[in-house]
Amino acid sequence: MKKLIFAGILAATGLTATANAQIQKGNWLVGSSLLTSNFGLNTGGGYSIAIQPKGAYFIEDNVAVGGYVNLGISKVTNGSPTRFDYAVGGLGRYYLSPGEKGVDNLLNHGRWFFEGNVGIGGSSVENGNSTTGLDFGVGPGYSYFITPNIGLEGLVKYQGQTGFGSEGLNSNITFNVGFSIYLPTSKAKEVANDVRN
Repeated sequence: MKKLIFAGILAATGLTATANAQIQKGNWLVGSSLLTSNFGLNTGGGYSIAIQPKGAYFIEDNVAVGGYVNLGISKVTNGSPTRFDYAVGGLGRYYLSPGEKGVDNLLNHGRWFFEGNVGIGGSSVENGNSTTGLDFGVGPGYSYFITPNIGLEGLVKYQGQTGFGSEGLNSNITFNVGFSIYLPTSKAKEVANDVRN
C-alpha cells in the first residue's frame, strides 16, 4: 500500500514538473481552437464554426509570442445571412505560475493563462456587406495537460473587428475549446530529466 501511495505522489509530482517544463524559454507551442461559441454583443447570439491554428515561441518562462490564422463561418440567431470570417496576425500568451497573485492551479497538471491577439482580419456576408481592418482579442484561458506535451484548452475571449468596409465595430465574446502541443527544446528536456531524477 505504501508503494502504491508513493508511486501516485511521484506521478503527480512528475506531471507538475513536466507541465512547468513545457512553458519554459526556448519551447514551442502549436495548436488550434476547434469549437467556438459566439455570444454577440451588438448582433445577438448565434453559432460559429471556426478553425484557428496558432503557433508561438516561449521568449521567456511563461511568456510566448507567435502568430495565428482564423477561418470560420457564423450565423446570428436574428435571421441575418451567413458570414465568413478570416484573420491573420500576432498573439501573445502569459501563463500564471502556481500561487502567483493568489491564483493557484485548478488541478496539478494545468495552467491558467491570458492571451491577446492583434492582426488584420475581415468578414464577408452573403448580402455583399464586408469589413476588412483591425482584428483584436483578449481573454483568460486554462490549459489542462492530458500528457506531458499535449494540453486541452478552454479560452474565453472578447473578440473585435473594426474596419473600413460597410460595417463598423463588430464585437462578441467567444468561448473556444481546442488543444496545444508543447514542443520542448533539448535544454528543456534536460531540465525535466534533472527534476525527475
